[in-house]
Amino acid sequence: MKRMGMIFRAKANKALDRAEDPRETLDYSYQKQLELLQKVRRGVADVATSRKRLELQLNQLQGQTSKLEDQGRKALALGREDLAREALSRRAALQQQVTDLETQHATLQGEEEKLTLAAQRLQAKVDAFRTKKETIKATYTAAQAQTRIGEAFSGISEEMGDVGLAIQRAEDKTQQLQARAGAIDELLASGALDDPTGTAKDDIAAELDRISGGTDVELELQRMKAELAGGSAPQQAIEGGPQDAAQQQSSQSPHRFDKQ
Repeated sequence: MKRMGMIFRAKANKALDRAEDPRETLDYSYQKQLELLQKVRRGVADVATSRKRLELQLNQLQGQTSKLEDQGRKALALGREDLAREALSRRAALQQQVTDLETQHATLQGEEEKLTLAAQRLQAKVDAFRTKKETIKATYTAAQAQTRIGEAFSGISEEMGDVGLAIQRAEDKTQQLQARAGAIDELLASGALDDPTGTAKDDIAAELDRISGGTDVELELQRMKAELAGGSAPQQAIEGGPQDAAQQQSSQSPHRFDKQ
């Protein structure tokens, strides 16, 4: 089971690696960083809102303490010491609340400053990652295009491989057809196959044509030699009779005398 699980994970990892596009992965990582930056900014805004709410409460409490202090003075001026004491007591309670709110306000202000600094640092990292991401994507795209061009030139790409196979099949079929046509011509010439059109000769006629063609060449060669030697050509052998040879000699005599 462990071995099967390892094989399955290995194959799944290989399939994922084949399907993974680094550019898409970088874009996804950049998108997640933007989402994180947005959350940090939202946190800064929430802290700032809480700080502002505390400031409003502090302003209200400070206004109430000032009012109670004025009331105490006025009561004491009118000889109502009891009212002055009550006003001062309430003012003391509100002052304690003001102190607590000021402490909370200072804490929130510190948290806001920390979050603001963190947001600025995160923004700088996101900007740097975006620049690096675009550089990596451009480099990857250029390398991918260069690899495809190299594969196309070398013929090892899938598309060029299909073209090469098509050309090879066409050449093989052409050679096969040429060989078949040559074989049929040889069989027709040897008489092994019959020509239904009747234009082909049998083997005896072909052999006679070959012998007569060779004889004609030899006789023509002897005639040319005789002309060059100043004699008459063997017209008897050429024409087939002594009368034709005599007529040929008589017709050629004046020309021979003219030459002398």
